[in-house]
Amino acid sequence: MENHLASPGATPEVFAHVRIIIGIVLGLCISRLLTGFARFVQHPARQIIYPVHLAWVAFMFLAVVHFWWFEFYLHRIQTWDFETYFYIIIYASLYFLACTLLFPDHMEEYTGYRDYFMSRRKWFFSLLALIFIVDIGDTVLKGWKHYHSFGAEYPLRTAAFVLGSIAAIFTSNQRFHALFVTLMLVYEVAFIMWQYAVLD
Repeated sequence: MENHLASPGATPEVFAHVRIIIGIVLGLCISRLLTGFARFVQHPARQIIYPVHLAWVAFMFLAVVHFWWFEFYLHRIQTWDFETYFYIIIYASLYFLACTLLFPDHMEEYTGYRDYFMSRRKWFFSLLALIFIVDIGDTVLKGWKHYHSFGAEYPLRTAAFVLGSIAAIFTSNQRFHALFVTLMLVYEVAFIMWQYAVLD
């Protein structure tokens, strides 16, 4: 007997359902970051702190919070299908994987967070570049009007972030990594303040 269940795509509950699932994934991201950061407070002498690593922790925290906020614009999608839903879940999952890489379960084989972060930078920055690329599709899903509202800055910013991430994969130069994460943090804060009129 055939299944004639109606597609949930046109029902008003779909957006709420999707946001709940995204919220679960992003909640795991924040939990991972806060738990990892709490280790420094609980055991300050156990692991050697690496400022660049901590800066990326701060960036990812801001990025995850920002992601959860701007995904509200998904309400503009009139009809949901499984492909769109799956795309959004994959996007959120990339954030979780990146956050997980910042704080491993065990640090015994590393001399500190600098040693760990540099040894895993290829994975982290590959995920970061992928997040920026997937963000393009997420922005388009919300409508071309939404995409164009960011102007020429959006594609230029995305290209710069992706190229910076690729460069970070192949270099262990400490000045580059310090400069890159500083610029990323400053831009993220400035963008949030501009986009959401914090300065008004």
